[in-house]
Amino acid sequence: MSITIESIACWLVDIPTVRPHKLSMTTMGCQTLTIVRMTCAEGVVGWGEATTIGGLSYGAESPEAIKSAIETYLSPLLCGQTFSGVAALAQTMNASVKGNTFAKSALETAFLDALGKSLNLPVSSLLGGALTQRLPVLWTLASGDTEKDIAEGQRLLAEGRHNTFKLKIGARDLATDIRHALAIKAALGEDVSVRVDVNQAWDLTTAIKGMAQLQAGGIDLVEQPIPLWDRRGLIALSQRFEVPILADEAVATSHDGYALASDGFTGAYALKIAKAGGPAQALKLAHVAQAAGVALYGGTMLEGTLGSVASLHAWSTVSMQWGTEMFGPLLLKDDIVVHPLDFSDGQVTLPQGPGLGIEIDADKLHHYSRR
Repeated sequence: MSITIESIACWLVDIPTVRPHKLSMTTMGCQTLTIVRMTCAEGVVGWGEATTIGGLSYGAESPEAIKSAIETYLSPLLCGQTFSGVAALAQTMNASVKGNTFAKSALETAFLDALGKSLNLPVSSLLGGALTQRLPVLWTLASGDTEKDIAEGQRLLAEGRHNTFKLKIGARDLATDIRHALAIKAALGEDVSVRVDVNQAWDLTTAIKGMAQLQAGGIDLVEQPIPLWDRRGLIALSQRFEVPILADEAVATSHDGYALASDGFTGAYALKIAKAGGPAQALKLAHVAQAAGVALYGGTMLEGTLGSVASLHAWSTVSMQWGTEMFGPLLLKDDIVVHPLDFSDGQVTLPQGPGLGIEIDADKLHHYSRR
């Protein structure tokens, strides 16, 4: 079945976070969602989202640039075109627009949502079929205050919402970060999995020292400790330590995954639909990882419900050995959907229904849209 794209609309949606979210490169107090509505023939509407972190402090695409790329280049390219599937859509976008994977991801998501609704199938079925309807999801402790993070983790454990945690470190000196991480690990207990994300903040020498202490302290996983360009260093760290390395910024496409694995990387890859260019594109990396024996982890750009669900549909079709971190909606004080996701018992439930299975709240979209 083919569908014809008739029009594309785009909004910047600003939603405050429930608390400051501290990373090595910025502290967030608000998240901007770039929301896309794709109207197709016979009135079928698909929705997509592209979200980055801290404007331009995390990566090369800002919310404003994503919206501009969609409205100026990608929308005129796609409107009036008929596509039978996501492969042709991606090929058309990639032939005329270089990079801009966040913008492409929003459009691929919207197209999959529309196609699923046309066929009365969930997006997961378009991507190969869900292996599970419930996926593990962790929570990131990132207030920057050790006692606050411990209290937050203990509260979430008591509530049964999460049983696995990630810590954001790298913004402070090594000794302070290590004390912070190990104090939280000790307070939450041996049975609770605690991981750290350094967000590229260390050089190789610092990483060797830091990882030795983190490994000795019981940390289960270390995410992107050194800059994305230092692939040789990342491979060396993965081979030197028992605690696994999670490659995130260093691996976006299937080509990145092949290059790391073929040179001897061991550990895991963080999948993100935004850095790959869409749910279907992210699964290309997943399949390379599976062939190479590299574990998988479902990463987030701290998207709202729309972007998180698009990711979950993709993640549900493969085995995620390290689970997911699709907690983005919980970090926001509000959202633009009618029905929030079900987070409980350390897991999140994949929505049912055709397409993404998400209904947009038009009033909230209008309320939070930037004017």
